[in-house]
Amino acid sequence: MVDDYKVVDGKNKVVGRLASQVAKMLLSGDKVAVINAEYLFMSGHQRNIIEDYKAKLDLQDKANPEHSPYHSRRADLFVKRIIRGMLPFKKPKGKAAFKMLRVYQGVPEELKSAKPIEVKTKSKNQIFESTIYVKDLVKKLGYNK
Repeated sequence: MVDDYKVVDGKNKVVGRLASQVAKMLLSGDKVAVINAEYLFMSGHQRNIIEDYKAKLDLQDKANPEHSPYHSRRADLFVKRIIRGMLPFKKPKGKAAFKMLRVYQGVPEELKSAKPIEVKTKSKNQIFESTIYVKDLVKKLGYNK
């Protein structure tokens, strides 16, 4: 499995910038595994980010709440959903690209020997706004592990 996938380390990277570059890799036909997804961060005021995501979670279909969108609160699935938003998911090539994506919290045993690809994004020290890690955001949204 290690030979098939390009491994991208998400530690101290901006989630949106990393997601767009991963989406480009997926659309070009590469298999991509993102590790340390909980250590990605978003820039902006924490209160605003949390309020926006809580409002998104509260959206429900009044006639049939089962038809409402589902947004995961687990860090790896949360990041996977962000990457999916950058793919043309309703088209066959977008669905095929999304199937080639793996996102992990931490580093799994089979990927410990792999050397991660360096993805260019700003580090946390280069951002002049406040930031919030994905693990802190999902905890505020109700994830309790």
